[in-house]
Amino acid sequence: MKRIFGTDGVRGKANRFPMDAPTLLRLGQAAGEVCRRGKTRHRALIGKDTRLSGYMVESALTSGLASMGMEVLLCGPVPTPAVAYLTKNLKADLGIMISASHNNFQDNGVKLFAPDGYKIPAAMERQIESLMPKTAENAAPPEKIGRAKRLQDAQARYQNFAAQAFPKTMTLKNMRIVIDCANGAAYKIAPETLSALGADVIAIGDKPDGVNINKECGSTSPEAMRQAVRKHKAHIGIAVDGDADRLILADEKGKILDGDHLLAFLASVWQTKERLSKPGIVATILSSLGLERYLKSLKLSLHRTDVGDRHVAEYMRSHQFNLGGEQSGHLLMSDFSTTGDGLISALQILAALQIADKPASAIAECFQPAPQILRNVRSEKQIPLHQGKTAQIIRKAKEKLGKDARLIVRHSGTEPVIRIMGEGDNVDLIRDALDELAQALQQEAA
Repeated sequence: MKRIFGTDGVRGKANRFPMDAPTLLRLGQAAGEVCRRGKTRHRALIGKDTRLSGYMVESALTSGLASMGMEVLLCGPVPTPAVAYLTKNLKADLGIMISASHNNFQDNGVKLFAPDGYKIPAAMERQIESLMPKTAENAAPPEKIGRAKRLQDAQARYQNFAAQAFPKTMTLKNMRIVIDCANGAAYKIAPETLSALGADVIAIGDKPDGVNINKECGSTSPEAMRQAVRKHKAHIGIAVDGDADRLILADEKGKILDGDHLLAFLASVWQTKERLSKPGIVATILSSLGLERYLKSLKLSLHRTDVGDRHVAEYMRSHQFNLGGEQSGHLLMSDFSTTGDGLISALQILAALQIADKPASAIAECFQPAPQILRNVRSEKQIPLHQGKTAQIIRKAKEKLGKDARLIVRHSGTEPVIRIMGEGDNVDLIRDALDELAQALQQEAA
């Protein structure tokens, strides 16, 4: 059976392999077999976002897990970080989030969490894949088939947990906040949490209908949030994605602030308050050169990982960093959560603004991003990028850009494309080099 796990769990077109019911049933069986830990009682927990296909995916996974003798707790629509938290809090053997994150409703996906609330390691993914064709052989006998039941207070449990990330000595009174919920998993939790902390909340993207998730809203389409900030004269705008594990902000002027800006601001405030566990933060190879330069001016280091919040989390965990994230808005704060959490990140930024006694526009003043230019090259086959002729093509492009620029070439984990990113101060040089590189890679991929 070919691999189904990508850079962030399983993802694909709903009702098509690997996101079809038979495959998902086998996935549930295999995950159940791997995650049973020699106890008489085995528990799995499932959350989902608001996609229409979530019902089908939930039912297929539940059937597979129950057939292996696992009790299944169904949380309904909750953010991905809620699944991570509840898996650990309720001592479950496995946590599952059904979501395709920032993708449109036609796609769906499955993210798996270990009992400690972290995403399962790649080795466990391979083990699950290896068992999928044959795991039904070890199905539970009739008297030991598992049960499924609703966890009625799942949203309330997570909402209480998230609210604790905001200092008890502070309040959001006198703050007008726009929250764009992407018509996704946080459509109820995020506005209610902000309101409970005293904010005057203007919620948009909070009316999911199964097919409007991420549609012209949310962190990947922040224009609606930006316009709402200006219309309502809000102090700040917050846009999360479909499963609410990332966020993008708009300041009081409507200027969009990405993950790099948010990391820079938090690092500066946390350094002042001596909250950084080490003198540095963790980000990916895609984070801005401007962020790196700014941190250096603060005598803080930037440690880069491969793309993906799981890589950031693993590096933070193994090297004892407590702040990291991605330019896309996945922020990881290990003092609070085991995974990216859009709501907790927003609360920490709001707290940092109060500590600094500055408006949201101060976040953009941390640094000026170096220009980044992106190119995508369609590639149906996985051509090797680090050997042979392709490696020579990439090396020549790097030589053309020089030492003061960066070049990143990688295969996408979610689409059949090669992603190219060039960054530096000479925009014309970067554009010419990337155009030549894209053309050469297109020929190689043909």
